[in-house]
Amino acid sequence: MSPSVPLQEMIRAIRSARTQCEERGVIQRECATIRAQFRQADNEGRSHNLAKLLYVHMLGYPAHFGQMECVRMIASPRYSEKRVGYLGAMMLLDEKQDASLLITNSIKNDLANSNQYVQSLALCTLACMGSAEMCRDLAPEINRLLRASNSYIKKKAALCAVHIVRKVQDLGELFAPSARCLLTEKNHGVLHGAVVLITELCECNPESLERFRKTVPDLVQIMKGLVISGYSPDHDVAGISDPFLQVRKCEIMKLILTKIDTNAFNLIYVFTIQVATNTDSTKTVGNAVLYETVLTVLDIKSESGLRVLAVNILGRFLLNNDRNIRYIAMISLQKIVGTDHNAVQRHRGTIVDCLKDQDASVKRRALELSLALVSASNIRSMMKELLSFLSSCPPELRSQTASGIFIAAERYAPSQRWHIDTILHVLTTAGGDVRDETVPNLIQLITNTSELHCYTVHKLYRALHNDISQQPLVQVACWCIGEYGDLLLRGECQEMEPVQVTEDDVLDVLEAVLQSHMSSPSTRGFALTATMKLSTRITENVDRIRSIVSIYGSCIDVELQQRAVEYNALFKKYDHMRYSTEWLGQRFLVFVCSTFSAGLSPPICGFPQVCDLLDLLGGSEPPLQSSPALGSTAPLPVGTAGTAGGDLLDLLGGLEPTAIMTVLLSVFSVAPTVSVYDKDGVTVTLSCEKQSDSGLSITLTASNSTDSDIRGFTLQAAVPKVCISASNKILAVHLKSSFSFQVNLKMRLRISYTSQGSAVQDTVQVDSFPGLGH
Repeated sequence: MSPSVPLQEMIRAIRSARTQCEERGVIQRECATIRAQFRQADNEGRSHNLAKLLYVHMLGYPAHFGQMECVRMIASPRYSEKRVGYLGAMMLLDEKQDASLLITNSIKNDLANSNQYVQSLALCTLACMGSAEMCRDLAPEINRLLRASNSYIKKKAALCAVHIVRKVQDLGELFAPSARCLLTEKNHGVLHGAVVLITELCECNPESLERFRKTVPDLVQIMKGLVISGYSPDHDVAGISDPFLQVRKCEIMKLILTKIDTNAFNLIYVFTIQVATNTDSTKTVGNAVLYETVLTVLDIKSESGLRVLAVNILGRFLLNNDRNIRYIAMISLQKIVGTDHNAVQRHRGTIVDCLKDQDASVKRRALELSLALVSASNIRSMMKELLSFLSSCPPELRSQTASGIFIAAERYAPSQRWHIDTILHVLTTAGGDVRDETVPNLIQLITNTSELHCYTVHKLYRALHNDISQQPLVQVACWCIGEYGDLLLRGECQEMEPVQVTEDDVLDVLEAVLQSHMSSPSTRGFALTATMKLSTRITENVDRIRSIVSIYGSCIDVELQQRAVEYNALFKKYDHMRYSTEWLGQRFLVFVCSTFSAGLSPPICGFPQVCDLLDLLGGSEPPLQSSPALGSTAPLPVGTAGTAGGDLLDLLGGLEPTAIMTVLLSVFSVAPTVSVYDKDGVTVTLSCEKQSDSGLSITLTASNSTDSDIRGFTLQAAVPKVCISASNKILAVHLKSSFSFQVNLKMRLRISYTSQGSAVQDTVQVDSFPGLGH
């Protein structure tokens, strides 16, 4: 390639290279030629060669050997060479290069040049790669040019001053007076440069905010002129007059108006109304200006009326066909919904409609904003929309939607039944996407609403019968059936149409959950526990429950196996404690003590022996609890009531209790015999039946004759042990000795219940039993 090849031919040769190796060969030959010509003293084609070297640099090849040539060409008096030299300095030099210091004097001389284009070259180079030392040396020259009469030079000097302030913040005070004076210019380029310079000064030095806050009227006047001005071909963009300058004006007002007085508020209010009414919102350029205006109003501490106007502008954005505009509108509304909740509520319908948008980002933002708009006044209508969205929303949004519904329902639920229905609807629709804490939270809610136990267990049974795939729903349903299965079997529910359910139906559903491949180990644990609980609430299928539980004694899941083994142990060792519940008439309950052995004629013993008078557990099992020795508390007469305190060991007072038994519920018909307690409409009667010489069956019957239900009724009984000692100094050979003892049977009862909101607890001691002669 000859040395005189022009730039265009070099570019053509490089582009025609077929391989990278061929391209490198072309560039290496050309760089060698350029380097040789740079070494020549008289080189007429210096600017031509430097231009080719800059193109090589743009392709990514080394061109550092042209740095000194740039310095020489900047000092040239010829404009064509100076222009290429400054361009080369901006591309090949930076503030870290020592060669950059060599052009400082040349730049200073060119700033004083009478040719505005030469001055422009120097200003652009300083603004592009000026170091801190260069900025300090040339800052007075830049400040002088800010006051020049030439608008072309002023806008260049303003942008150069921005670079100087960023490099050396201490020089900001030098440019502050000149920057304020630039706001009176008519040229849009100068105004744009002035706004950028003022913004930089305020960001670097917060003390400048107070000084430039006085320029708000000038800024508002400039914005007003831009908004209401007619068509200007030099600054018009899609029908909007200089939207870039308008956006810059909004940004600087947002920065300096940290606090706003009455005069400034009036100016901003008028300015916002003019922008909202005169800006075309059908075009993207106009929406950009409106959006910056809204951000300005929302960021400054403005009055509520002005903020409502800004929210209404964002509401118009929600009706735009452009999804990007709807997206940024919802982001802005999300930020202010906490402070301007009522203003955002006016656009609730439009926001809810955005839930049906096809764009996933818009749908997610609409969901977040809809959840934030839920309040006590609109909980029912908003929850209806959210539940409808939950049934059709994408899988990635179900967890967020369900969590938001749970939080809103817990905070604003109008009633407990509505709260339970809402959560059950979510579990039925998206049970697999809810969080882990949902199940215990719902169980706690159901437990606390005792008046809805019947309604809840019926509804959960129906849901479980229809679908066992939603694991959280199945877990709650199993727990509820285990706790309140007696209410389900009773078939009485005032809140909804009752369903006649048999014991076999309930066990079939639970067994289906246990055998389903969709059930997790945790769900099977719930179902197994519920099955075990039902063994105390049903009477005809206990053997079936025992067989179901025994199957899982060898389950591969350790947790499930442990539960089954423990439940089997309960069946084997403590089956005599099982009880069942039924109803006989209205408000009539029968409580029964298990049959226990009573030693009416204790055997003769030659050493101290402890005999169970009334072993409440039966069999040969050890006593549940023992107490200290005999005390001095006087016994209470039959039928008298007293207040008992402390734990259950205090129930016998001066006696020595050996077993404490919570009397379990049973229903059977008995004839009243002796009344041992009668207070406030609650009566407890006692009847005895001698089963054998060593067996006695005692039946306690409790009845309620008041006009309201008795809740939390508990009847506890305790009996003592008797230590019998027999001794004789001499026992002759072939002589029989007989010993006779008379043992008095005693029982102490503790009765506790809640009647009409008042808690009652009484203690009764029974010293005589009918038919025994005590």
